[in-house]
Amino acid sequence: MRHWIVGPGALGRLVALRLAGTAEVTLIARRTLPAEQTLITPAHAALVFRVGVARIDALPSTIPDAVHLTTKAHGAEAAHDALADHLPDGVPLVLWQNGFACQPRLSERHAGPVLCATTTEGAHVQDDARVTHAGHGHTFLGSLDDRHRALAAQLADVLSSAGLPAEAVDDIRRRLWRKLAVNAAINPLVARFGIRNGELRDAPFRPRVEALLAELAPILSAEGIAPPHGEGITGWRRLVWQVVEATAANRASMLQDVQAGRLTEHEAILAPLLAAAKRHGLAAPGLADHLAALRARADALAQPTGGC
Repeated sequence: MRHWIVGPGALGRLVALRLAGTAEVTLIARRTLPAEQTLITPAHAALVFRVGVARIDALPSTIPDAVHLTTKAHGAEAAHDALADHLPDGVPLVLWQNGFACQPRLSERHAGPVLCATTTEGAHVQDDARVTHAGHGHTFLGSLDDRHRALAAQLADVLSSAGLPAEAVDDIRRRLWRKLAVNAAINPLVARFGIRNGELRDAPFRPRVEALLAELAPILSAEGIAPPHGEGITGWRRLVWQVVEATAANRASMLQDVQAGRLTEHEAILAPLLAAAKRHGLAAPGLADHLAALRARADALAQPTGGC
């Protein structure tokens, strides 16, 4: 299979380099990256691959068998716009974004099958030619309208064979919302206060997490989204603290974006929850405060710095 990986961040390059051992891969970015890329495995081995590279404004003439959109959520639709005229109808699109913002819109807009992926794989970029696979995880694939099951199963097999364990599921919407809830309870706090995930277990942050859980539980219940274990806030509390424990040493992706001076995925993670709260007449002042603060940061980033 020929795979286009659009978005050369940590996740995009992890997917690209894992697939490069078994498939033809082209890594597509806004600028040209080195064709020789190094993957540092969780066991600290350095694996070197050569991949195809291209700019999004100079796409290859060959037609891919699948396109993996691995940009941040706020860049996904613009990236798809740049691709759309170069893809014949029917080319599958896999969306790897956090949150639940672009997925419904692109599922309607793309002229072909659309699968959504949610993953717990951990990775971070070291430089333009090196990415670290920080921790093994699991990936779920499925379409929002519960179609394309055979395609999801095929791509799950491809990913699993490449070292990224994956599974085709028929409840991807629920899984995306579950991850959205976990991200909303963790990412804004660690991003705003510059802490690693494990520090949320300690004062003064544990009560802040609990306050967010108290807001999240009724919103998710109103949307028909149950936690994987237990009921109500008890189930969500168990899930979130399990994730905090398992990722205690991690710098969440939103914190990495803040530290690198990039936009965060606050709109994709927090805005859908606040929209749902409004639909159901529920208060969510903590979530709203985080969204307002991260929007103010985004506005500040967009301002010219001046100077001579």
